[in-house]
Amino acid sequence: METPPTVIDVTDADFMRSVVEESKSRPVVVDLWASWCAPCRTLGPILEKVAEERGGEVLLAKVDVDANPYTAGQFGVQSIPTVLGFRDGKLVDGFIGALPEPMVNEFVDRLVPSDADRAAAEAMEEERSGDVAEAEAGYREALAADDGNRSARVGLARILVDRGDGDEARELVSPLLPDPDAERLLAVIRVSGWGSLDGAAPLASAKRLAAQARWREALDGMLDALADDPSAREAMLDVFAVLGDEDEVTQVYRRKLASALF
Repeated sequence: METPPTVIDVTDADFMRSVVEESKSRPVVVDLWASWCAPCRTLGPILEKVAEERGGEVLLAKVDVDANPYTAGQFGVQSIPTVLGFRDGKLVDGFIGALPEPMVNEFVDRLVPSDADRAAAEAMEEERSGDVAEAEAGYREALAADDGNRSARVGLARILVDRGDGDEARELVSPLLPDPDAERLLAVIRVSGWGSLDGAAPLASAKRLAAQARWREALDGMLDALADDPSAREAMLDVFAVLGDEDEVTQVYRRKLASALF
């Protein structure tokens, strides 16, 4: 298999593809530099050496700030060299100035996936393929290596929620708040528990409808209950979290909730 490149030049035009999208496959270190910058000339060879030593596991993307002012402006670069670390499509770390090689190695090591990260990624592939048992085993293996691994906690909790084991799932993701995936899973647990609610109060009836995934009926009932029971707002927010921001029902009823409140 051909080794992927370790060092590339990146421009304003291809930054999204070459850095942000590429970082979803492997970490990308961005070196924002200029030819007139003496510290840049010191740091640049160190970054290249560190990247090359990792044999393609990390990509070094070099951005000449004089030729690519848009990218520099987007990240508020006021001093160079500035180094940014991207992973999973996001900026996760960075530093300013020319660091010695041992500190550069430490910076890159923080970006490289750990054994637990790799195990969680493999488990996610198993989950996507439908092999839930192997996925669960993989997530638990990742957590054995790193109990705080975010991907493993969310992945295992997702499996547990699907099979109705809300208690363990809650323990796994509650420490991750305000992580959006954790918030959604906790909302799913709460909503699924509404099916056992007693009482004829309008909000209780609406919540039971939500537990049956009768979303529009449930949300209409929650809107009707809002005047007498302000907690109906929190119930609606839980339903929105379960459905997701992009869902048409969420978008319609967010507007209705805003109108009712304001």
